Amino acid sequence: MPREVLHHLQLSEGLTVMDGTVGAGGHSQQILKQIGPTGRLLGFDRDPMMLEFAAEKLNHPNAHLFQSSYINAAEYLADCGLQQVDRVLLDLGLSSDQLADRDRGFGFDTTAPLDMRFHARRGKTAAELLRTLSATELEDIFTQFGEEPFARQIAECIVNRRRQSPVETTEELNDCVSSVVPAAASRGGKNPATRVFQALRIAVNHELEHVQIAMDRVLPGILKPNGLAVILTFHSLEDRIVKTAFKGMETWQVLTKKPVESTPAEIRINPRTRSAKLRAARRKPS
Repeated sequence: MPREVLHHLQLSEGLTVMDGTVGAGGHSQQILKQIGPTGRLLGFDRDPMMLEFAAEKLNHPNAHLFQSSYINAAEYLADCGLQQVDRVLLDLGLSSDQLADRDRGFGFDTTAPLDMRFHARRGKTAAELLRTLSATELEDIFTQFGEEPFARQIAECIVNRRRQSPVETTEELNDCVSSVVPAAASRGGKNPATRVFQALRIAVNHELEHVQIAMDRVLPGILKPNGLAVILTFHSLEDRIVKTAFKGMETWQVLTKKPVESTPAEIRINPRTRSAKLRAARRKPS
């Protein structure tokens, strides 16, 4: 949704903009054009692979890239001599480059080890969770983070299978899910393992915790008065956190009464945007 993102950011020359999920740099590249030679861009991403891609597009003296989560933004802004920024963008979707990565197993379209970490050297992998957590703990992850109706059956299948050998690859997890989820339960042509892969990725990377911290503490602190926050979510759990914070905190003036969604034309071009929701708000003056 690049057009909608740029529209709600209301960019102009000279602004300082933080892209908290810079990814491959697509949004930031457009932002740089609009803030001009006197503007400043600060891009964050936990994934070093994505930062490498972004660096190729954002080879500009006014672009500064950091391998870190957006929840650490205040520290990095201070290192740059800044306290606050004019605009913040968070695009919380997983990129096509990450889904295609054959080394980390974010998606089920390629056979890969179940790593799923944004930073390949930090935290437990998805395979470790599947190997060590109890059936009840796995069920909780699939239910809480994936809203998976067959969470208990899938968790039991994983625990039963690992008595022989652990579930360690995308193919093995996909097979496990497919063996217990009825074909009729897969709607709209979605792979029945979609929710399980989502839930594991969220658990591995503590994604909802990061969104909650950002909404409660980080964004209200780093945005200038009258600064704008634009946030793209791709599933209901993230969107619920953003919606609740924007509407429930005195800090914000909500600019999108309803979330902005992708047009049918964009969904035809990029089906992954069908679940995208954009919300924008203005930081009220203190």
